Amino acid sequence: MNMKRALLAILVLVAFALAGCSGDFGKVLQAKVIKYDKDKKTVTLILESEHHFGTENQVFDKLPPVTYALPADPAEMGPEPKAGMRMLMDPETDKIVYYDEASGTIKTVQFPVLDKQKGVAKDDARVVDKKFPLIDTDKKSLTVYSSRWKTLVTLSLPDEYMSLPAATWDSGDIVRIYYKEEGKALRFMNVSKTDIFKK
Repeated sequence: MNMKRALLAILVLVAFALAGCSGDFGKVLQAKVIKYDKDKKTVTLILESEHHFGTENQVFDKLPPVTYALPADPAEMGPEPKAGMRMLMDPETDKIVYYDEASGTIKTVQFPVLDKQKGVAKDDARVVDKKFPLIDTDKKSLTVYSSRWKTLVTLSLPDEYMSLPAATWDSGDIVRIYYKEEGKALRFMNVSKTDIFKK
């Protein structure tokens, strides 16, 4: 089944790159969205440095961030992306990897775990209709949810991190962009909001 999913993912990626192309072929990149400007129709991205088809082990850490203009044709634009600075929440160690805009670097932090619940699907009552991350200034805690790992975890947030924007702990959507000229997307696919395996 994993091999079948891997092959299907490869075929989808190839089709995404080739559909509607004539003449020279373009390129496809995959990245996480850290900024989305709806008015200017641009996205700023952290590119992927490693990709493993059929798994969830993509690594997003290529710096500096890049900005792409979205397709001029609305038909080539998928669902609008959600921006966020969190690149990864490790389901085993509970380390959080995020992009620190002030320093322009990728940082990794690990906070004490107050509560952790696994196997939490997106339609679970514990997370449905709730907006994450949740920052409790009184309890000095941070609650984050990873739909990727189906994990809901509450962490103790040190004072020096309390002032950081909530977007620091939020995960941006994973997207794919087909382009011929760097900085200009011809097609835009929101992977996080597109279930390519849905029957």
